[in-house]
Amino acid sequence: MTRARSSMTSPSSTPEEDFIFPTGGALGAEVRGVDLSLPLSESEVATIRRALLDHFVLLFPGQRITDEELVRFTSYFGRPVEHVRQQRDRPVKEIFFISNVRENGELIGALGNEEVSFHSDLSYLPRPGTLSLLYAVEVPSSGGDTHWCNCSAAYEALGAAAKDELKGLRALHRHYVDSQNPLEPVTHPVVCTHPDSGRRALYVGPHLTKSIVGMPSTDSDALLQRLYDHLSQPRFIWTHSWCLGDLIMWDNRPTMHRRDAFPDTERRVMKRTQVFNDEVPFE
Repeated sequence: MTRARSSMTSPSSTPEEDFIFPTGGALGAEVRGVDLSLPLSESEVATIRRALLDHFVLLFPGQRITDEELVRFTSYFGRPVEHVRQQRDRPVKEIFFISNVRENGELIGALGNEEVSFHSDLSYLPRPGTLSLLYAVEVPSSGGDTHWCNCSAAYEALGAAAKDELKGLRALHRHYVDSQNPLEPVTHPVVCTHPDSGRRALYVGPHLTKSIVGMPSTDSDALLQRLYDHLSQPRFIWTHSWCLGDLIMWDNRPTMHRRDAFPDTERRVMKRTQVFNDEVPFE
């Protein structure tokens, strides 16, 4: 049976008006009327790309898609690549599993069931992740919510003196598992400029940012904590409680995200894809 998809445009209104519904929070929008198991038209992709640039995080609820369809959708926005972290053999290499489920005593995915603090994906690499997509296959009855932070709005809310203080500063980013890190230390500007929008955003997070380059440790720790406290204000955060079939894509450059813990007695299975661009973060 073929599943129908409603058109994303109508004669009297724009796609943004009809199909992109902002969350009403600090960032994020829901995209309705799109079946991602079917190929998208150029106009649909353009609408989604524009919405992502405007809202940073997009939710596509109620999807039923295969691994190949998830990779196809990802490919509209760049080249899907295999995750840098090793994972057990799987038919579609571009899919990375986030899960606490064990099979034959072995975890089928990464991150388990514990809380994961705020971060921007793969910031410990010279060319970090640009876009990430996460598709909910199994979700627990409670916990596991994901929180996204609007790091661009947080930067814009800083006073002039605070912005001046951050000019030219770079931060060291490292994965907590040392073997995941490149041989050479990786640093990025504390404030980065989005290559498409020109908007600036804070680019530090407690999960992967270790220190401010060239600053005494006590001063570095104090500055980073001040930035984390600023970023974690509710006015910059949008939280999503996952449902089966939810697919969320987000831009890592103006955002960071964290996950709540959930009971290890319950299964959570998420499928992740990612896109890298060639540029390195710049101020």
